[in-house]
Formats: sequence, C-alpha cells, structure tokens
Amino acid sequence: MNGLTRRALAELVGTALLVATVVGSGIAASRLSPDDVGLQLLENALATGAVLTALIIALQPVSAAFNPVVTLAERWLGVIGWREAGVLVGAQAAGGILGTVLANLMFDLPAVGISTHQRTGAGLWLAEVVATAGLLLVIFGTARSGRKDMIAVAVGGYITAAYWFTSSTSFANPAVTVARMFSDTFAGIAPASVLPFLAMQVLGGVLAAVLIRLLYPRAEQVAADITTENTTEGHTR
Repeated sequence: MNGLTRRALAELVGTALLVATVVGSGIAASRLSPDDVGLQLLENALATGAVLTALIIALQPVSAAFNPVVTLAERWLGVIGWREAGVLVGAQAAGGILGTVLANLMFDLPAVGISTHQRTGAGLWLAEVVATAGLLLVIFGTARSGRKDMIAVAVGGYITAAYWFTSSTSFANPAVTVARMFSDTFAGIAPASVLPFLAMQVLGGVLAAVLIRLLYPRAEQVAADITTENTTEGHTR
C-alpha cells in the first residue's frame, strides 16, 4: 500500500469514527437525558472532544485531518499538492457518510434518514466562520510553534469548548456537516441548511489561512506534518 493510499484510508476511518461519535452520542444523549437539552449538548460535546483527541493521537503518524478545510488549508500553504488534497478530501467525505450510517444502525434507526433539523440565521453562520477559523488557528498554531505532539489535546479541548461558545455548536467541518444531513436525530442538519454552513466554513478557513501566514511568516515553520508525521516517508514507500 503506497503512502497516499494509506493516508486516505486513515482519513476515511478517522472521519467515520469521528462522525459516528458525533451522531451516536447525540442519539444516546437524547435518549438518556430526554428532558434536558443542556445535558444532551454536554454529553455530545464531551464525547466529541474525547474521540478527537484519541483519533488524532492514534492516526497522526499516518494522517489525521478528518476535515476538508484543514486539508485545503494545507494545500494553500503549500504543504501538499492538488492530487493529494483531492484524494484526502474524497476519503473524508466518504468516511463521514459511513460514520453516520454506522451510528444510525447501532441505535436501530434506518441506515439513512434525512434530517429535518433546520439550522439557519446570521448568528449561526457567523458562528461557523468563527469556529472554523479558530480550529485552524489552533491546529496550525500548535504545529508551527513546534508542539505538534500537543495537537490532539489542543483540538479536543477547542472543539469541546466551541460546542458551547458558538451558537451553531461548532460544526466547523464540511465532511461532518454533509454527513450529519443523513441522520434525523439530535446532531442532524437539514439539507437546506447545509450549503450556507459549508460556505461559512470555507470563509473561516480562508481567514485562518491569512492569519496563519501573518502570525507565522517563516517558510520553514510550515507544518507539513500537522496531520501526518511521515508525509515525506509516505512518498518514498
């Protein structure tokens, strides 16, 4: 298995487990705490933050972006090429949908159920810009400051917090956003709400990329291994 194939597999599996956790913990929370939406959100946030930390620790040596905006930011910053970016984003999208299907089936729901949860409004859209930009700053800032071993903890902590300080509960990930459309449960998002969320996430990614270049201008600080510690090694195998 060549390096890019292995990285794509890591992205597919990691994104699938991430989305299975987001959707599955949302279903569990709504069943365990049916009368307390705040407690449901807390349960969902803690599970998501914890699994992100675990997955990044486990898969970072191969590839652990799990997010098309992160991958496209890597491309914009010159870390990877267009072919690599396309393959990895495709794997993330497929993994996200797989994760939703698995979560639905684990809780005895139809494999696919189109969400009716409308998420719209200027406040939610702004929240997605903030959440996505903040996530990328945390990832690249931690990596570019020479602390790549702390990315897992930083990302898990940030996402757990962002569930609460953003009105959108911090989707901040196009692959996850699209995947959540296929579960009519606590974590779902209606199809009509998806495109505005995606647009705001891309905008947040662009803003973050500009800030990253301003805050960390030195070319040698480019974090080629924010999602894979052995990118170069992967190309040679």
